[in-house]
Parts: sequence; structure tokens; C-alpha cells
Amino acid sequence: MAKPLTEATLEIIEATAPVVAAHADQIVPSMYKRLLAAPEIRALFNMSHQHGNSPQHKALAGALIAYATHIRNPGVLVSALERIAQKHVGLQILPEHYPHVAKALLGAVSEVLGEAATPAILEAWGEAYWFLADTLIEREEEIYSVSAAAEGGWRGWRRFEVIEKSPETPEITSFVLRPVDGGSVLRHRPGQYLSFRFAPEEGEEFRRNYSISSAPNGKTYRITVKREPGGRISNWLHDSVGVGYEIDVSAPAGEFFLDPAGKHDVVLLSGGVGLTPMVSMLESYGGGNRRIVSVHAARDRERHAMRNALSLGATESYVFYEQPTDADLDAGVRPGQIDVSWLAGISDTGSTDYFVCGPVGFMKAIVGGLQAANVPAARIHYEFFGPAAEQIS
Repeated sequence: MAKPLTEATLEIIEATAPVVAAHADQIVPSMYKRLLAAPEIRALFNMSHQHGNSPQHKALAGALIAYATHIRNPGVLVSALERIAQKHVGLQILPEHYPHVAKALLGAVSEVLGEAATPAILEAWGEAYWFLADTLIEREEEIYSVSAAAEGGWRGWRRFEVIEKSPETPEITSFVLRPVDGGSVLRHRPGQYLSFRFAPEEGEEFRRNYSISSAPNGKTYRITVKREPGGRISNWLHDSVGVGYEIDVSAPAGEFFLDPAGKHDVVLLSGGVGLTPMVSMLESYGGGNRRIVSVHAARDRERHAMRNALSLGATESYVFYEQPTDADLDAGVRPGQIDVSWLAGISDTGSTDYFVCGPVGFMKAIVGGLQAANVPAARIHYEFFGPAAEQIS
């Protein structure tokens, strides 16, 4: 259990938090530079996100400031910590990785603040870091243990084989995966993701997360991947990974999922390849007595993947294209982007649960619009692809 922080430490963190916040844009890149110097740590990160003005760096800076700001009441960060713990479990972050982060963080604070970073200040920040780290380690162990004990569950990496590869659009492809050992698989919560360890070339290692785009069946998983311009792994998956290829997979994780208990009306809002977790939700719970509305936005018909999966399980289905043809409009497609005032007209903003997934710009527009429409925070559920570039609050 995490050791409670001393009063002296709390006072130092409160006093120095504004200084650290003012220099976060320097501290975080310095921290990453130190972390990524170790090959065993570098493999845990998506290197395409490690660049100047990186969204991942901004997200960490925001998290660091939030933690220091709420140091006396970390309970307000419970949902954020759960998101981090789930992501760590997917990527197989282990207790032995945490000292590397502590060393990198304190080294960066010392480098950037110089003489202002006294031994007492560094000691306090080290104590605060380990309180947070121990909290995460404890929660992550719970998740690892529950996954391993469940039917079809496992701990660590498990070998899977690609048994189907199906193009959905020119830039989106689905892969169906089955365990090489022939055993069953953990029934995921619809909306969760799988994490992977890839080795495209000898000596390389990459870890990535992809949402599961199928209902739980106890036998296989399906992921649906968009080819990203310059994306090392997405392009490799599209071009080089075919039926019979074997991949290391960790157990399903993630706190973004649809639990129908206590939910009367549900609206699933997706943009682009953000439809993947929504397909899993619809395949799992669509067709019942509950009202589940699917609203999807795409650039055009050619880039609209899995059209049938989104419409068949929904009580109502709406599609928006930025570039619709006359035939699309005749078929009921709506032009432009999803408008929150329109959403308010098809749903009760006081009692409906909204699930949102897609590109960052789409997420900010939809989640921000729902918040402005006074939708209760507990009824807005969302998932980012890639780093959480900006906090939505």
C-alpha cells in the first residue's frame, strides 16, 4: 500500500507546484530524453509521439501539474489514474519500470530548475512520485491478477495467430486473431482494447493498442486498423502481416466500455476509425429492448468502414459525410459534421449516456458540446486514439 505523504512533503509540493508548472514544457522533454536513453524503456513508447510539441508530452505535463495541484486530495484524479493503470497493464508496465521514471523525473527537475531544486525539494518530489507509483502498481497488480484468474484469461504476453484479414476501406483493415495454444480467450468488455508487442524486423520492438471491434465470443478477437501516413506499425500491418502471422498480445484492458446496467438510452458517437469500439458495443447489446442510437461521421462513403455493423444492431442509425454525393443524400446521409444541438433533439441530454470515440478534433467538438449542453459528466464517456493530446474538461 502506498505510504501516506508527510505534512512536510505536502507543504513543499504545494509551494513548488507553480514553479514546476511554469517549467513543465522544459521538464517533460528532458524527462523523456532520459527515459528513452534506455532501450528496455524506449520499447514501451510509441516513438512517433516523441517530437517537439508532442501531444504525449503535453498530456504528461498536464497530468504532472494536476497531481501536484491536487496533492492533498488525489481522489479527484481517480478516473485519470484508472485510465493510466489500464493503459499500463495493456502495455505490460511492471514494477521494475517505475524506478527508471523516478530517476528521469527527478533528474529533469534538477536540470531545469538548477540550484532552486534543493535536496529537500527533490526529496519531496521523489516521495510524491513514489506515492503515485505505488498506488498505480497496486491497482495494476489487481488488474493483472483478475485477468489471469478469469476464464480464458492470461498474464503477460500470449501468442496469437492472424486467421482472417479483411479490407474494410482502402485505408482500414480488420484482423481476426486466435490464440496459438488453442485455448479460449477472456471475454472482453465491449469497448476495451488489446495491446500488442510487434517485431517487424529482428532487434525491433514496438507496442501498440487497438480497440477490439467485435463482440466477445470466447474464441477470437478482431481489431480494425487504419493505415496512418508514415505510421511504422499501421503500414506494416497492412502491407506485411497476413493470415498465419503470429503476434504477442496482452489481455483486454481499458476503462472505456459499455455496461448496459442502469442505462436506458445510449448514443454511440464515432468519427473515422473511432467506430471500432462502437461496433463491439453494438454487436454485444444491439437488438434488445434498450434504445441504442448510432451516429457516425466520415469524410465520404469510400472511407466509411463497417457500415452494416454500425447500422444493424442500432435502434436508430445516422451517418454524416463531409463530402456526400447526391446518391448519399438520397439514401439519408446527412451532410457536414455532427451538431450537438441536433443531438439534443434526438436524445434526452439529462438521462442519455453518450459514448464518444474518434480523432482529437472530433472528440473536443462533441465532448465540449455535450458539456455546454449541460449533459452530466458521469454520462459522457470517451476514448482517445493515440496520446490524449489535450485534456477535455
